[in-house]
Amino acid sequence: MKTLRNVALLAIPLLLAACGGGGGGDGGSTASVPPTPPVTGSSPTIVASSTVQNLCEKPRSGNATDRQGTLLNELTWVRSWIDETYLWYQEVPSTYLPQNFSTPVAYFDVLKTNAITASGKPRDQFHFTYTTAEWEASNKGIELGYGMLLAISQATPPRKAVVTIVEPGSPAALAGVQRGDVLQTIDGVDFVNAGDQASVDLINAGLYPAAQGRHTLAFSRGGTSLGASLQAIEVNTSAVQNERIIDTATGKVGYLTFNTHNYVAERQLIDTMRRFQAAGISDLVLDVRYNGGGYLDIASELAYMIAGPQATTGKTFEQVIGNDKVKADAPMPFHAQSQGLPAPNPIAKGTALPYLGLKRVTLLTTGNTCSASESIINGLRGVDVEVNLIGDTTCGKPYGFYPQPNCGTTYFAVQFKGVNAKGFGDYADGLAPTCRVADDYAHALGDSNEAMLASALLLRTRGSCIPATGMSKLLSSVESSESVALRVLRPQYKEIAIRR
Repeated sequence: MKTLRNVALLAIPLLLAACGGGGGGDGGSTASVPPTPPVTGSSPTIVASSTVQNLCEKPRSGNATDRQGTLLNELTWVRSWIDETYLWYQEVPSTYLPQNFSTPVAYFDVLKTNAITASGKPRDQFHFTYTTAEWEASNKGIELGYGMLLAISQATPPRKAVVTIVEPGSPAALAGVQRGDVLQTIDGVDFVNAGDQASVDLINAGLYPAAQGRHTLAFSRGGTSLGASLQAIEVNTSAVQNERIIDTATGKVGYLTFNTHNYVAERQLIDTMRRFQAAGISDLVLDVRYNGGGYLDIASELAYMIAGPQATTGKTFEQVIGNDKVKADAPMPFHAQSQGLPAPNPIAKGTALPYLGLKRVTLLTTGNTCSASESIINGLRGVDVEVNLIGDTTCGKPYGFYPQPNCGTTYFAVQFKGVNAKGFGDYADGLAPTCRVADDYAHALGDSNEAMLASALLLRTRGSCIPATGMSKLLSSVESSESVALRVLRPQYKEIAIRR
């Protein structure tokens, strides 16, 4: 997992901010809207985007796609593509003219709706870009960083950042960093309390390394200070971790931590489900508390492997609804065969998927559970599989994307809303938990004593949530309810649903 430059979070600035100031970044778009530029014409020029696609001001050397063009070509492509595909294209202000912007990314940033939802949130919180090279590497599970995922409560002092996941074999793992470690300093700067801009700049340089290099971080663990010298490298990350088969008095329960819907997830999920099928598990706990989403093909495959053909044959997993200019795609079925996604060591396309045939499944969720992960929940509920959620309300992203590269930048704009077989997709404010339980950083993921997993195991035997007064007796060390609100530091492309 990346320590994540170019991070943009729903409730946290792009980078940590100094007191009275803001942070900046050089990649993922921010949610801020600049002042309206001066109008020098009545409206922007809009053409068929295909006529100016790949016409680049600075074509990439050795790239067969790029052709010599101009900045205006790139700006015109951005505006035309938005007009053709953006879900709310009619709400994009016409006052922003291409000639008033010096980069296509800056222009793209303002080409979105300014509407507000009934709950007071911006309707579109998901408008961003990444370099095409970074995006393509991420699909193969390759990310620049230390191999740990941090969650943060706020970006201004006093800050709190907790390690949530450590990638096996990564620099963080080799240095002894563990889940639950609380960040204290970065390269000698007080992470918790530093407020001046110079200190914040040093913190950001360590949190979001732009290139491979070494940084010194200090953590606290149970009152003890621990130092770690970490080399930022290209880390091969795992989509699936902590596979467990838990023996109970009423049958075997499968557990896995599922972190992201990328290309490498396909084989890892299929291999795990084959082992669960062979073991004869009767229940499944799917831990997606930090899974922000990704490819809907993966979500569809996983939903099929959970429910099996009896519940899903001939049924819609997700129907996408685009704008009135776009021809609707055929409904996405529950995939019963592998899609053969182009990962390292891919599984052959058309391979029959294993399945568990469960009528009930439990997911562990938080506010960091987004997009394609929410589609699993919604898709299964659409075919009457009982889906229980343990943890907190999900983030609420019933929208999806067709990422589009142009001249070395990949653009992400909301292009569809997804609904299940019953036509439901109205969860912009998230999906509520069956049992509300705080994230427990005192235990490893997959430990039967970890609060959320322990609650899931008790729910299946008791049929009801653990009383709040009983939780402290059941578990000796559970993080306070504040931990539920911690937001993980990850790039925006890990918080979306993507249809190929």
